[in-house]
Amino acid sequence: MTNSLGALASDWSQRRYSYAAVLVLVGLGAAFPGRAGLLLGLPLAVGMVVLGVAHGACDQFVVPASHPGSTADGWRYWLRFLAGYLGLAAAVGLLWWRWPAATVAGFLLLTVWHWGSADAPAGPLVPAGWWLAHSLLRGLLLFAVPAWQWPTETAGIVNGLLRFVGTGTMGPGTFTAGAAGLAVVVAVGHVVLWARYAARQQWPLLAAELGEVLILAVLFVALPPKLSVGVYFVFWHSLQHVLRLTGWLGYAGPGQQLGTSRGNLLARLAFFLRRAAPLLLISCVALLVLGRLLAAHLPDETAWFSLALVVASIVTLPHALLVTLVMDAPQWRPAAR
Repeated sequence: MTNSLGALASDWSQRRYSYAAVLVLVGLGAAFPGRAGLLLGLPLAVGMVVLGVAHGACDQFVVPASHPGSTADGWRYWLRFLAGYLGLAAAVGLLWWRWPAATVAGFLLLTVWHWGSADAPAGPLVPAGWWLAHSLLRGLLLFAVPAWQWPTETAGIVNGLLRFVGTGTMGPGTFTAGAAGLAVVVAVGHVVLWARYAARQQWPLLAAELGEVLILAVLFVALPPKLSVGVYFVFWHSLQHVLRLTGWLGYAGPGQQLGTSRGNLLARLAFFLRRAAPLLLISCVALLVLGRLLAAHLPDETAWFSLALVVASIVTLPHALLVTLVMDAPQWRPAAR
């Protein structure tokens, strides 16, 4: 149990930054609901660049960090990585072109897995089955709560994406039935999972889980979906991935243990951004050029938001596969444990 407690303490030292950021932004949005978009717009815009876009800009270093000998052949590794990454991204683009409706469903399922597995508890004392169940339930929770609390707005996002890619939309009855079924699955699944934690006397794990579910529920209930999803993606998912990856990339600054200061957070972000800067700059320029080229075809905010989702989906597949197959391998592959 000692190792388990240590792992949870380490997670707290990093996750508390996300907890604080989410609660502060929720407080602002709840206190001034009529101006929530304006008040959260600036931190979300800045965070989307330095965390959201940047959190995948060091993917090329993940394999060398886990297998130091992989770069022994120098430029050949980088060519293989680039070909594989861009090849998967191109495959997603082809799917959007040929089978848009199925690709919308696939993108949502991939996001459920990628976001959920990123939040799952890690460590040698967390069985692979628990990790898998927690990953799926956490990912589904992130969609179930806004679909239940904000059905019209959530359905509007999904249908806006379906219209953007030129396929049929979901009717209100279909969406309502799907949201109700999803809510039941998520509620029952969490009760079973929590009962499992309690039966095994995993009290620190259960306490951490209950606290995170409460914070996330407050986020997705208090803010409309476009804002809540943005806050979660930037200040929870992306920030936690960046902090996790700094360890993979060799960060060994002062105060890394429990009780780290805000100065350490800034030092870790600076460490990461220095390594992410080249690809981050290229990505930002590419996004600006793409937006400029398509501006005449994007009549409203819904179209811009849908374009952002399509662009995100294209790089989500290679990024998510890299995280699952390499960084998360110890959680699901016995040999890696």
